[in-house]
Amino acid sequence: MEAMREFVLTLACRDTTGIVYAISGLLYQGGCNIIDSQQFGDLQGDDATGLFFMRVHFAAPPHLAQPAALRTLFAHTQQQYGMELQLYPLDERPRLLLLVSRHGHCLNDLLFRWRSGQLAADIAAVVSNHPDFEPLVRSCGLPFHHLPLPPGADADAKRAQEREIEALAEAGGVDLVVLARYMQILSPELCARLRGRLINIHHSFLPSFKGARPYDQAHARGVKLIGATAHYVTADLDEGPIIEQDVQRVDHSLSADGFTAVGRDIECLVLARAVRWHVERRVLMNGHKTVVFR
Repeated sequence: MEAMREFVLTLACRDTTGIVYAISGLLYQGGCNIIDSQQFGDLQGDDATGLFFMRVHFAAPPHLAQPAALRTLFAHTQQQYGMELQLYPLDERPRLLLLVSRHGHCLNDLLFRWRSGQLAADIAAVVSNHPDFEPLVRSCGLPFHHLPLPPGADADAKRAQEREIEALAEAGGVDLVVLARYMQILSPELCARLRGRLINIHHSFLPSFKGARPYDQAHARGVKLIGATAHYVTADLDEGPIIEQDVQRVDHSLSADGFTAVGRDIECLVLARAVRWHVERRVLMNGHKTVVFR
């Protein structure tokens, strides 16, 4: 007997009655097996969008084992509810492009998770504006692309370098670009082109410390909590929809180097979670926010 093929379905539409019934009923009629299903309706609060979100992991029989056949199955219901509906075959692994500068902790963490099978994705290549991590990347059997930016590079030079990144992403069939501590401000053009497919990680302190050596600044001010935020990138610097955050308590006994070590560990964990949830199709956009089905 031919094996069933697994898919993830995600959808967003106006919140109303009957949506879960309609989707589960269609899957039942098609002979599909629902493995996991989660939903959320955003009707509460002053800034509520009034949208309904759903993620369904299911196995489809051979006659529905192609996305085109499933889209036909859902076509009428999708139109009826005005759904933004996506179907993802789980045997087609997303492809990642990793960008890094001179801090390699997040890059090294993602490479380890990929090599150990903890990340259900393939890494197409690594890009850096510095050559430092070429030996590490090539030791993993991955392409490394050094795309330098001279100090004081103007907007035209930066945009030309970004076009090389865009070309690599297109040629590699990349689904997600990850800024694994890539210390360059991206142009609005690149942010728009990769909307919803570009994740960044950065520290997040209370209060916030900007500029060079933020962990040293935090240590000098006696910060008690160190945190990190992973978010989708928009043209508004570090203000894109948040996917994941975490914090860890610190105290006076730690040196500035100790603060840095704690911060880098949190950055690795938060970025890894955000990337994993994205490639598992658990993150849905909700205006300036996200819905994350864990």
